[in-house]
Amino acid sequence: MSSAQRAAVPLGVLAGILLILLVNPWVEVSNDFRPWISYAFWIVAIALLVVLYIVARRDPESDKVEIEGPAFTRFLFNNSRAGIFWLPIRIFVGFEWFEAGWHKLTGPGWIDGGSALAGYWTNAAKIPDAPGRPLITYEWYRDFLNILIQGHHEKWFAWVITLGELAVGLGLIFGVLTGIAAFFGAFMNMSFLLAGSASVNPIMFTLAIGLVMAWRVAGYYGVDRWLLPILGTPWRPGVLPRREGSTPTT
Repeated sequence: MSSAQRAAVPLGVLAGILLILLVNPWVEVSNDFRPWISYAFWIVAIALLVVLYIVARRDPESDKVEIEGPAFTRFLFNNSRAGIFWLPIRIFVGFEWFEAGWHKLTGPGWIDGGSALAGYWTNAAKIPDAPGRPLITYEWYRDFLNILIQGHHEKWFAWVITLGELAVGLGLIFGVLTGIAAFFGAFMNMSFLLAGSASVNPIMFTLAIGLVMAWRVAGYYGVDRWLLPILGTPWRPGVLPRREGSTPTT
């Protein structure tokens, strides 16, 4: 057994114990320690994932598909003909993000000081005086927002959100690096959901996950049809890297 395999077992056990402490209703954990347990769980979980990936890469049969998916999902997420199915979804999500970013770019309280964003953070992080459930469920996210509020980071963070929404919107509308654009869109949806804002975020998040899974074909009726074969992927070089790395002929 390799050192990576030996490390995976205690990491998995530790991650399981930390998760039980967080979610088991019969185990009471002080609110002072709960955020630290949550941080520790995610650190251990990510470390476990890295270790398992190292173990899998050392296995000569690691790329073998052990469970074959249904033909419909293979078509939906891998066949370029399915790109026409993802086209209206991609454009819908893209325009939603572009409109949201444009509203922030041209409206008051965002890029002119971030007062609107600071107010949103303050309202989300507020704990109600009367008995009731706060907007934010997870303490670690409330702590994160409080750090941003106390440091007055809304001035530059408003620009990040605004430009990020515009970039995601344009990327999806024109089909440029669709999977990456959809991933960052889903990341922003999740951030808004963690802050207690539902609105259209559940629908947008669900559609974005579909676009991420269909990253090979979701942008086929867009720029990705030509861009992805040129750029390639980290595990399969595209046309451009091969040309740059090719040996010139005489």
